[in-house]
Amino acid sequence: MLTQKTPKPLRWQRSKYSPLTRQIDVFSAAGTFLFYLWWDRLWGNNASATKQKRAKWLIKTMLDLGPTFIKIGQALSTRADILPLEYVAELEKLQDQVPPFSADRAVAIIESELGNSLFSLYREFNERPLAAASLGQVHRAKLHTGEQVIVKVQRPGLKELFDLDMQAVRRVMRFCQRSFAWARLYDLDAIYNEFFMILYQEIDYIKEGKNADRFRDNFENYSGIIVPKVYWEYTTHKVLTLEYLPGIKVDDRKTLQTCGVDIKRVNQLGICCYLKQILQDGFFQADPHPGNIAVSPNGSLIFYDFGMMAEIKALAKDQMIRSFFAVMRKDVDVVIDTLIDIGLVEPMSDMTPVRRLIRFLLDEFTEKPIDFQAFNVIKDELYIMFEQQPFRLPAEMTFLLKSLTTLDGVARALDPEYNLVDCAQPFIKSVTVSKQERGSLVGELTKQARDFINFKFNQPSRAEVFISRLEQRIEEGEIKFRVRSIESDRALKRVNFALKTLIHGCWSGFTLISGILLIIAGKNGWAVFFLVMAGVGVVIFLRSLLNLSIRERLDRMAEQ
Repeated sequence: MLTQKTPKPLRWQRSKYSPLTRQIDVFSAAGTFLFYLWWDRLWGNNASATKQKRAKWLIKTMLDLGPTFIKIGQALSTRADILPLEYVAELEKLQDQVPPFSADRAVAIIESELGNSLFSLYREFNERPLAAASLGQVHRAKLHTGEQVIVKVQRPGLKELFDLDMQAVRRVMRFCQRSFAWARLYDLDAIYNEFFMILYQEIDYIKEGKNADRFRDNFENYSGIIVPKVYWEYTTHKVLTLEYLPGIKVDDRKTLQTCGVDIKRVNQLGICCYLKQILQDGFFQADPHPGNIAVSPNGSLIFYDFGMMAEIKALAKDQMIRSFFAVMRKDVDVVIDTLIDIGLVEPMSDMTPVRRLIRFLLDEFTEKPIDFQAFNVIKDELYIMFEQQPFRLPAEMTFLLKSLTTLDGVARALDPEYNLVDCAQPFIKSVTVSKQERGSLVGELTKQARDFINFKFNQPSRAEVFISRLEQRIEEGEIKFRVRSIESDRALKRVNFALKTLIHGCWSGFTLISGILLIIAGKNGWAVFFLVMAGVGVVIFLRSLLNLSIRERLDRMAEQ
């Protein structure tokens, strides 16, 4: 007789988990990953297969560490601009492939929270979850009144785990601030506080239900946006019952086309919806990944998750409005001024690198898909920029930029020819036709929209644009003269190789002597460790010595 083997529980699912054990788990995982990166860099192993292998290990470790680190991985999965594609492809699996917890535990939580037996509450309840996320899972059910609903159940022990992770992550952050100079350049404390504040809000389903009601009210008279109804009599802090609204996953392009859904209209609807959330409502969904948005058969957008919502102050909204229309006008100075005002750019004595980067982005990417390889054109400016650290990311803007980055990635996956300006046209028209200025915000929107229309009708000629850009390049010193001695470059490279060889030799000698001394002292365990390290050091030393010898021979041949 065959018996099904019970899967081994993950580390974060332990019933007893002390703060010390959790901190050891987090520090050991971080240390192991940093060691892998150092080892690959040391041996020059940057192949795609190696990166994929490391990414798979990282995903497995994040799943093993639990919800906090799954949320961190989900945030990183949207950053194809800074992470290798192998890591992005693996991190994307965290959006949907989070393991569920048992149906028995889900039923126990529902009955405990709602104070009644499961079938007194629901006529039907499917114990197999529809989906599992990092913070909870969703089951389909039917009320005794006949309505089809979904029941969202929070993972057991989540708050206690967050309490442990707050301590562990804070200690890792403190270690980085003490040990690495780059960590002190950023406001890590503010980002840390913001991240955990949002996490604790996400596990309060009462707050999520109120967010859903507020979001629905904002789009009450806006066609094409569907928000599920909240059944408050079946909702508590750990259980949320919502109207069942099935749809097609928003990034499933093949199924959308098969069903005859207009892809371009879906993108247009999504962009205009988010412009309204950010610029008009000041209340937006901060986690618009494909698992949280679906498309109905008639092309409407269905929003599911309202746990991670964010708000923008009125002043920030005015600044974003000006920045939005400045982007469409390609007005570099206004964009830079706005970015400085909202704290995304640190003013410097020489803003030329920043100005060139912003102009490059506006010229290249506002009306066509982003090609990150094109950044090689301005790599010199990027190096100068990051050396001087003019860019910083205030904590209050983190979730806004994350949501926009995710939304942009979904839009480009649906339509490779997507561009922001075309998709924003309905929003611009809806603003310009407003005949009454209801407060300063609508007045600012109307003014900027009308200025943009005037700008489009008064575009300069091609000759004027060419002369203007030529003047800008002359003023910014794009023509550079470089004097480089080939012999000096070769000598510097040889010196670099020689220094590395010397360091490896010293390390090998130090560990070898330490191992011998430990053997004499009778510390055989540590002696073996140091002797093994000495052996590794000797291999690296010999490899470095061989590279130095080859370099010297090649240089002699070139000089003859």
